[in-house]
Amino acid sequence: MYACITMSFPLKTTSLPEAVYDALREQIVTGEQTPGSLLTETAIAVQFGVARPTVKAALERLVSEGLLTRQAHRAATVPKLDRDDIRDLYENRALVEAAALRNLAATSVVPPAALAVHRELLEYARTDQRAELTRTDVAFHRELVLGQTSPRLTKLHALIMGEMELCIGQVQAHQLMRPNEVAEQHQGILDAVQAGDIDRAGSLTRDHIFNARDRLLRKYDLDHADETNRPSRTTNNRENSQ
Repeated sequence: MYACITMSFPLKTTSLPEAVYDALREQIVTGEQTPGSLLTETAIAVQFGVARPTVKAALERLVSEGLLTRQAHRAATVPKLDRDDIRDLYENRALVEAAALRNLAATSVVPPAALAVHRELLEYARTDQRAELTRTDVAFHRELVLGQTSPRLTKLHALIMGEMELCIGQVQAHQLMRPNEVAEQHQGILDAVQAGDIDRAGSLTRDHIFNARDRLLRKYDLDHADETNRPSRTTNNRENSQ
């Protein structure tokens, strides 16, 4: 089924490819474009009133980040992550971020940009606003990793976080974590960094990531329970032949 792209907000940036990229990215991460949706250059160009080369540039960027998949001469597709994908993404993210936060805690300095995003999140938690939770959650972790000393960890984190945002968006779309929970866990990580507690910063980061992973996996298992319990075609054929 081909997706119908709706203009949920005006294109605000000066670069058209950047504007289309931002709009599509928001739709994918929030689940407005559901897993399995097909995004064609023609349909997107018509909906946004832009040329196909502009759309192509935006789609290629989303593919490079793991937010879309695309084969030659085919429409771009929003990925469908299975249980193994979810587990693999979270476990690799935990490895990278725990190492990055240990580096950051060694300096006892919280990056100002991470602190600014955290203040935003605290306000959302106070008023139980969920609309911006995915954006601020991702931004908080990205700024922490950018603030530590290893450029290679930063590159690894950027490589993972495109697909990870599909997971984070699902956690928020299904309201698996409340804003105040996220804010409280983030505060614990910040406190450990400021205290220079290297081990605690790493362990709290892992706990935070695995907490979200476990909730999303439980949701996945509930949604796919019928598939798990359904007899396979081979089993049915064997039983009918007896």
